Amino acid sequence: MTISLTASSNQFDLIASTRHGVPASILSELATALSTDRKSIAQLLNISGRTLSRRLQSDATLTAEESDRAIRLARVVSFASEMIGNPGKAARWLQTPNRALEGHRPFDLLDTDTGVEAVRDVLGRIAYGVYS
Repeated sequence: MTISLTASSNQFDLIASTRHGVPASILSELATALSTDRKSIAQLLNISGRTLSRRLQSDATLTAEESDRAIRLARVVSFASEMIGNPGKAARWLQTPNRALEGHRPFDLLDTDTGVEAVRDVLGRIAYGVYS
């Protein structure tokens, strides 16, 4: 599993991956893509540092719930890259406070479905030139 997920990714493959569990190493890939550390990604996904370390050392997979949150995050990162047109700029955008999100960093809102919807909405408005 890589984080190069797009809106066109086969939904049934994602469902199967979620249920089976994605490798814990996806958190390292997400951290790299977002220019942040694994600890920040783990916190966002509600995984303790010790648990993450154990899973990485043993090449374990994430639970179905953790996998669901990791895939959701990967999809937002991919969507941001598509809408902004550059992965580096997208990573910076996700880490920068945003007026359209009441001053919150988009990254900090990605721990809930509602937050993901709000971030995707702003990205869509950027893509269509109706950003406020």
